[in-house]
Amino acid sequence: MDLSIGEVAQRSGLSVHALRFYEREGLFANPVRRLSNGRRVYHEEDLEWLAICTKLRSSGMSLATIRQYIELVRQGPGNEHDRLELLRRHEAHVDSRIRELREALEVMRYKVRIYEEHVGRGEADRLWNPSRPDTPRTGDHQECPQPEGT
Repeated sequence: MDLSIGEVAQRSGLSVHALRFYEREGLFANPVRRLSNGRRVYHEEDLEWLAICTKLRSSGMSLATIRQYIELVRQGPGNEHDRLELLRRHEAHVDSRIRELREALEVMRYKVRIYEEHVGRGEADRLWNPSRPDTPRTGDHQECPQPEGT
């Protein structure tokens, strides 16, 4: 079934502008077909690829790496090991980023807990403020918790 750029935008959640950008950057698995009047024509496979592509982007995969992956796919059979290696490298990157985000979340939870305690006791003015040397050094300046397993 042929789809217009508007239909693809609606179904994919991407803007028309983003779809044009993806096309310019060579990020579609198959070249976008055009009718004689210049209108773009998409297919269900394009939507499936866009779903994958947007997940790769949201996971932090660079446009260059997505382009590299799609070029390998376009080449057809015989380079599956290269594709697998590319995906494994990105998987490791995502795992690392998730660990970093978990550590950052723990720091934020710690800070929220400190602020909740001080605000709840009416002692928010006692939180450490490095730009005010006269502020008592209580609560907020304490060392951040170490992530579990470190």
